[in-house]
Amino acid sequence: MSIQNVPTQLDAEFSAERLFTRPQKILGIVAAAAVVAFAIYNWSDTVAVLLTISTLYFLLSTVDRAYLVFRGLQGGRRSRVSLEQAYSIPDEDLPVYTVLLPAYREPDIVETLLEGVSQIDYPADKLDVYLILEEDDEDTISAFDAQRVHNINLVVVPPSHPRTKPKACNYAMELPSERSEYVTIFDADDIPDPLQLRKAVYTFVNSPDDVAALQGTLSYYNANQNILTRWFSIEYDQWFSYVLPAMSEANCVIPLGGSSNHIKTAALWEVGGWDPYNVTEDADLGIRFARAGYRTLMLDSVTAEEANADALNWLRQRSRWYKGYLQTFVVHIRHPIKLYRELGLIPLLRMANITAGMPIACMVNVAFWALIVLWYAGRPAFFDNIFPNSTYYLSLLLFTAGNAIAVTLALLTTRASGKPQWLVAALLIPGYWLLQAIGAIKSGVQLVYNPSYWEKTEHGLARKATH
Repeated sequence: MSIQNVPTQLDAEFSAERLFTRPQKILGIVAAAAVVAFAIYNWSDTVAVLLTISTLYFLLSTVDRAYLVFRGLQGGRRSRVSLEQAYSIPDEDLPVYTVLLPAYREPDIVETLLEGVSQIDYPADKLDVYLILEEDDEDTISAFDAQRVHNINLVVVPPSHPRTKPKACNYAMELPSERSEYVTIFDADDIPDPLQLRKAVYTFVNSPDDVAALQGTLSYYNANQNILTRWFSIEYDQWFSYVLPAMSEANCVIPLGGSSNHIKTAALWEVGGWDPYNVTEDADLGIRFARAGYRTLMLDSVTAEEANADALNWLRQRSRWYKGYLQTFVVHIRHPIKLYRELGLIPLLRMANITAGMPIACMVNVAFWALIVLWYAGRPAFFDNIFPNSTYYLSLLLFTAGNAIAVTLALLTTRASGKPQWLVAALLIPGYWLLQAIGAIKSGVQLVYNPSYWEKTEHGLARKATH
């Protein structure tokens, strides 16, 4: 499919600017009122039904996650490009590549950012690199001016609402729209594989026309800093190395990561660019590609990032991710029948499980943990009413076997990734679930009162810790 690389307006159907449509608000109010009414009429039966539904969801989700990890451990689908293949396309035949470097209030990270990008192996005349900064970010602008690199262009975004990364990227992409054939994004703390762009071009050239995007593998260079970075790294290794390749093999929707996603510029504008109001614009874009008939492949090329080593900084980042996932689900479920026809049943269910299921499950976990404490404290009489026999035994199975499976998957990830030194972190992974629950609850609150607020994650903490 060939179209001119000219920016187009995102269809209101896919915009998170006004998150909940009128029918969604009415449906939500009716559903909440029904639950309250049933609870008033018979609270124990209402709770029993909700617990049964939740338990069945946890069962299906656990089984599916285990299946995907095991499929991923067997290989999954990812594009592997050898050194010879990466250099097989002559420099003069390489397409123009746009590299976007969005940053905000990060003067201390500019040197690392520019150093990482300067190592990219790609012809300078075919490479458009844009450092994207906000107009009021005087410190970072000054830091860049102090060590200006001749082949990196500074894009200053004028003040406007919303103050988000996707808004800034859309603004920057209007500059090279006629020249750019492919575009990728690197975050402020990224150190990409120097051959990643060449590998991406080779993969695009040798893939069917319906491949619109490639997702690189993300990993962490400070994984051993503390227990939190180890947990975070186990999660990333499992997600990018096993789950996503398995989903690609199953032709399911690939929610793009915020970095190292490589995109055909024409396809990007065809689906309307990034949604400036969605705080996980990458995941949303991956779903819009799938709905438009495009595919995303996994690229076996690693970009090293900085894992959050500070719990509060991690919570700010994770709550933004979960809020964005919820935004994405709300936007795409506006017309469920149309969504089903465009994606198919299994891809739709897995998309819903990722975008809505993960954050909601983390919130619900808190309720289940509270019930477990009560059960151990003396099993109050009302347990017999809210836990019918079938639900009780299924919940008990999930509490024992389900949690054991989740910990086992973490152990398998560390072994398959060649990191047996993380054995203790894998065994202690339930502590990470508690942090995820806190982040999910925070995301739910923010979704209501400030859905498009971009809560900034501070980068460079690992480097500061070594000084």
